Amino acid sequence: MKLGVLSAIFDGYTFEEMVEKASSIGYECLEVACWPAGKAERRYAGVSHIDTENLDEKKRDYILSFVKKHNIEISSLAFYPNTLDPDPEKRKANIDHLYSVINASAMLGVNLVTTFIGRDQNKNIGDNIKLAVEVWKPILDYAKGKGVRIAIENCPMLFGPDQWPGGQNIFFSPVIWREMFKLLPYDNFGINFDPSHFIWQQMDYIKAIYEFKDKIFHIHYKDIKLHKDKLAECGSLAYPLDYMSPKLPGLGDVNWPGFISALTQIGYDSYSCVEMEDRAFEGSREKIEASLVLAYRYLRNYVI
Repeated sequence: MKLGVLSAIFDGYTFEEMVEKASSIGYECLEVACWPAGKAERRYAGVSHIDTENLDEKKRDYILSFVKKHNIEISSLAFYPNTLDPDPEKRKANIDHLYSVINASAMLGVNLVTTFIGRDQNKNIGDNIKLAVEVWKPILDYAKGKGVRIAIENCPMLFGPDQWPGGQNIFFSPVIWREMFKLLPYDNFGINFDPSHFIWQQMDYIKAIYEFKDKIFHIHYKDIKLHKDKLAECGSLAYPLDYMSPKLPGLGDVNWPGFISALTQIGYDSYSCVEMEDRAFEGSREKIEASLVLAYRYLRNYVI
């Protein structure tokens, strides 16, 4: 496996600064954030280190040359929108930009896009799955024609009142994965596996690795600390951030030796990237860069 980082944490860094800093720490790959420039709708979104809508051959060659010079690879192009947004204009804008990310991924020879399915919060799970099949068939067909794989992260996008009720991404559990892989039987449709979201949903992330081993295209390293004292008071129907906190790998409740052991056992040898969302390490470049070093040092015990 190659150890990398999702570049969304480098908000305010230029592409060059981001690559240089990640490489200097020792990271081997980058999941490059590719939101539309200057458009942030939530925390950790809106970062754009590659402008996919204006990528041409000259810019492509520069990007590939620069990462090669710094001995780092691009694992994926990342854009995590709600492609099932109930607002038709927002849905179309998200899907249109996703197509540009697919095009850029093919042009750069990365051939992987990490993203969300999305969710219409006015519909139930069954109706959302039907909608997802309708929306995603042409997207997956297009990506397949470009030789690009799509890896969906299993984050429910349910944290606080902004995503209530239900969250903004239905691709959050093995039950739903089975149904969606049955209804969308594409070889280029898979998972960007993040074990942290299994913690607060109280699901088995180790078992899921073995069942979906052929569908795991990319890995996220993020931790979650479940505050059981708070959960005991507010209950699981409260906003998740009322009883859990995103943390650096090693500072939460994910069993990282067990998780990575399972990945090695199924033969996973591709890209794995730290996703930084620990608010204790925000507020300055010094804190952000310290968190990158700490995560790297911890995960290097297991990812070699």
